[in-house]
Amino acid sequence: MTTKRRGSKTSGPRGKSSRGPSHCPTLFHEKELHARGISPVAGVDEAGRGPLAGPVVAAAVILPDEFALEGLDDSKKLNHQQREALYVRLTENKSINFFVAQGSSEEIGHLNILRATHLAMARALTGLHENGHQCVHALVDGLPVKGLPIEHTALVGGDGISLSIAAASILAKVTRDRIMDELDREYPQYGFASHRGYATAEHLAKLHEHGPCPHHRRGFAPVDQPSFGF
Repeated sequence: MTTKRRGSKTSGPRGKSSRGPSHCPTLFHEKELHARGISPVAGVDEAGRGPLAGPVVAAAVILPDEFALEGLDDSKKLNHQQREALYVRLTENKSINFFVAQGSSEEIGHLNILRATHLAMARALTGLHENGHQCVHALVDGLPVKGLPIEHTALVGGDGISLSIAAASILAKVTRDRIMDELDREYPQYGFASHRGYATAEHLAKLHEHGPCPHHRRGFAPVDQPSFGF
């Protein structure tokens, strides 16, 4: 059965969607589930749906009860230095269980970006399980997701509502930025370190000049120009 809360959007049979009571990340939704006997709960978020190149990255994070970390918020609200500092504190905290996964640019081309994003999220949750960290429910940023291995609640704007999702947003964003830094060293002609694969004027100019590399996404209009023969 699907529940619908104020400000929510109707979901499919395996997920509920809610905006929640707060504009700042808290453990409200995690504690609400715990009070109903649903635990552990993982927060899930992604980074990199919009770029023309590189993978989409997803993270799943299980935070301990009463967790708090100053400055932890939606990764989009933070600058590079803040995200990097939070990434170190999250990954070095032994009481936090997490797994980061990705959908490759090739998979994005074959599946489309939405399905590849859902695949990366499913891989992140499966990775938690395979590494001995059981979770029975997920809080997911955005709309309900098809194909997750466990029940989930979709929170619109969840990375600014749930601390677990905010933590996942940091891990996913920093991981993807570091991947793009590696691609920049491999393909310096595109400037991936500065634009992270997004469709900036700089990137489009470089794409026009050099054509796509193997990490550009098929199916995205600027990449699939007939002149590239891609």
